[in-house]
Amino acid sequence: MMRKASIDIGTNSVLLLVAEVDGKDLNVLKELQEVPRLGKGVDKNKNLHPDSQKRVTAVLKKYQDFLNGNFPETTAETTLTATSAARDAANKDQFLRFVKNETGWGVRLLSGREEAETTYRGALTVLKGRDQSNNVILDIGGGSTEVAFGSGYKLADGFSADMGSVRFTERFLGEDLPAETSQKKLRKAVQELLGEKSIPYTNFDVIGVAGTVTSIAAIHKNLSDYKADKLNGICLSRDVIREFIQEFTILSADEIERKYPIFLKGRGDVILAGLLILDEFLMWVGKEEIVVSTGGIRHGVLV
Repeated sequence: MMRKASIDIGTNSVLLLVAEVDGKDLNVLKELQEVPRLGKGVDKNKNLHPDSQKRVTAVLKKYQDFLNGNFPETTAETTLTATSAARDAANKDQFLRFVKNETGWGVRLLSGREEAETTYRGALTVLKGRDQSNNVILDIGGGSTEVAFGSGYKLADGFSADMGSVRFTERFLGEDLPAETSQKKLRKAVQELLGEKSIPYTNFDVIGVAGTVTSIAAIHKNLSDYKADKLNGICLSRDVIREFIQEFTILSADEIERKYPIFLKGRGDVILAGLLILDEFLMWVGKEEIVVSTGGIRHGVLV
């Protein structure tokens, strides 16, 4: 098996994966997460702020040092991808040059379609027994949400919608409005973006990836730290999701992070928007639960 590394530069987080790769199979060796929030203000300003870019490159240099010290054979060929925040920014080319100059790494900017396809592959790499089922993969990111569906490991189609935990927090929950009014506006926006889209199956499972789903699942399971093997394949019900929505509606971002520091550090102000998107999506597809996967883009690009 060949050792490889990949880094997913998202709107909110930057994720590192080191794994042994054998065809479509992955043996995960190490995962790291930082939350530099590249996409802060992008929805409004359409540009990546210089401070945000510096935070991201600082994380990338940290990962570079980690790889050089622990998995030096992977460093030069590390695959970097960027998604919604970079995709939407008018100064994305400047950001990609900045990363190259600071780290020596090139970054592949994924289209919405490529993001959905890569997420589909990545989500299934860490789950077992999905080769005969219809799968709908939901990836709620900071700037966009990807939906990909297929049968077994064969992707049928997918789409990307400009709704994410950071984007919708800034757009709706940052307003000086009562919580009920703000949440109604956010939910209506989700409904409008899903619009006439549809899932071409009657029998299927919804599989959720990324921080909104995995963080809440870990808290619900009372985990003391992030353990992928304890999360992959478990089901998160809409009842649980609604309970967390009620809780986070009355807590400030600081209170959320103090109460759940292990899993929601850097996410306290955006987790509510992510959960509202999740709840609306499950309502849209008519499902009462979502299967958790810790896989994602960083897994998909390696296979």
